[in-house]
Amino acid sequence: MAEPCAPAAGRVVPEIDRTRCEAKEDCVRVCPYHVFEVRRLTDAERQPLGWFARGKLFFHGGQQAFAVREQDCHACGMCVKACPEHAIQLVAVATS
Repeated sequence: MAEPCAPAAGRVVPEIDRTRCEAKEDCVRVCPYHVFEVRRLTDAERQPLGWFARGKLFFHGGQQAFAVREQDCHACGMCVKACPEHAIQLVAVATS
């Protein structure tokens, strides 16, 4: 790992902008904690997208990245740096 990651997971979670993600899998490749995967969007996930985002989605095979193990994120930011569309940001987890 080239980037320093937090020793414990759970401080932040990756948030993916559905209008920007083009499923290029860079986040999947760089994440040392296997937080991401790329898969096809369901009809329910596709429905709230605007026409432009749906058009982009069509040209990218109907797929996008998902943080399927967001609880395992160690806040290293490698995914943020690797994403060519700038579709990922790390968001602090609300504590109660």
